Amino acid sequence: MRGRYSTAHPARHLREGHAIDAVDQQLIDLLRANGRASYAELARRVGLSSPAVHERVGKLEAAGVITGYRAVVDPAAVGLGVTALVGVIESDSVDETGIEEALAAMPEVEDCWRVAGSEGYVLKVRVTDIAALETTISALNRIKGVARTRTTVVLSTKWEGRHGGEG
Repeated sequence: MRGRYSTAHPARHLREGHAIDAVDQQLIDLLRANGRASYAELARRVGLSSPAVHERVGKLEAAGVITGYRAVVDPAAVGLGVTALVGVIESDSVDETGIEEALAAMPEVEDCWRVAGSEGYVLKVRVTDIAALETTISALNRIKGVARTRTTVVLSTKWEGRHGGEG
């Protein structure tokens, strides 16, 4: 299987200092595409035994490379039909911790990235409709330390996640 990472890149390292080899990278790619894949299926795909795959995945989990598994839900199916990317521009006197705590408390904020550039944060926001987006933007602008926001409404999602629809 061809992974996303070229062998020309420097070796990636586990926290214990063991390099992530090509088989580990294949396992990571396969689990990113399908976190419910059985050890038998993973073993078949990478050419190892199930116990060997179980051991490798366990080491990747113990090292903090694989941090969890989750269900990927269609937002529209649960009533969240509007997605927006919101840039947060901070005021000159800003308390990052206060902003981050306020953002973390907002269920509409699905993802939050600290970024370099004109905005200090970029958020992925999911809401039911445009009226809910307007309410969310107003709430964001009321957070102490937020000077203003810049919003881009997503028209359609072609793919999400690193595997880009493969798998």
